[in-house]
Amino acid sequence: MIGLSSNRISPRHSSPFPPPPIVTNQLDQIVFRLRKNFSAARSKLDLYNFMADSDSRNSVLPRNESVENGGLVAGVGANYAEIVVIRHGETEWNADGRIQGHLDVDLNHAGRQQAIVVAERLSREPKISAVYSSDLKRASDTAQIIAQCCGVLEVTKDPNLRERHLGDLQGVVFSDIAKVRPEAHKAFVSNRKDQEIPGGGESLNQLYARCTSALQKIAQKHQGERVVVVSHGGAIRALYRRASPHGRSVGRVMNTSLNVFHISDEDEWSIKSWGDVSHLGQSGFLKSGFGGDRLSG
Repeated sequence: MIGLSSNRISPRHSSPFPPPPIVTNQLDQIVFRLRKNFSAARSKLDLYNFMADSDSRNSVLPRNESVENGGLVAGVGANYAEIVVIRHGETEWNADGRIQGHLDVDLNHAGRQQAIVVAERLSREPKISAVYSSDLKRASDTAQIIAQCCGVLEVTKDPNLRERHLGDLQGVVFSDIAKVRPEAHKAFVSNRKDQEIPGGGESLNQLYARCTSALQKIAQKHQGERVVVVSHGGAIRALYRRASPHGRSVGRVMNTSLNVFHISDEDEWSIKSWGDVSHLGQSGFLKSGFGGDRLSG
């Protein structure tokens, strides 16, 4: 983790049930404050790329890739879609190290602030044509803030962009899973990509198939355009595996990190920018990102 920290404003939520949801008028208030406060106060960001390795510190770009304008192109070619894939903002379960999977957990205060900052960044960059999201609230609320700030009328929700279903591990604190769910834990840490998790959990191959298919359909619909997709750590790792099958380990996917894919009309994938959290550098809301590495969810 980059050496930045902040104090939490809301107390930790330790209940196994999700915290109260954020409502639409709160989103409107957030975006109003965002537009009022950020436009005059924020100077142009120095955009740079973070490739999070096992300790989330190294800055790396894919081999033989040239990156200009801080990792973002000024225009998009007619024969590919530029898809900015973003992990949702932080939740209290992220903060507590509790496994979420398909359970529907809300953003916490830090997560909403992360969503505001990434939305403001995107509003200053090349036009966004559409915003897609997982239908889980932590992703769709992040996407709604982005859409409102970028002038996109609605968010298209797709359950195929959800996090991996983690079966009997869902709702359990990560540090406890080996003790309280030994069979599910054994399946979870298996190196077999076809290993399902007891309790209805998906294998990595099942996750890969649905996430990559969903992103390819979005790309086919938006050739020549720039779109945003808000998803989850495990799903984004699966997308990385599709675009860079022989690449290094992806490491941790941070909350509201930007990961830019180019997908051609011939289904050729490339990564133009990975793990960019430069928008969080001055915000005080750069967190540990639990749920974004191989052994969490």
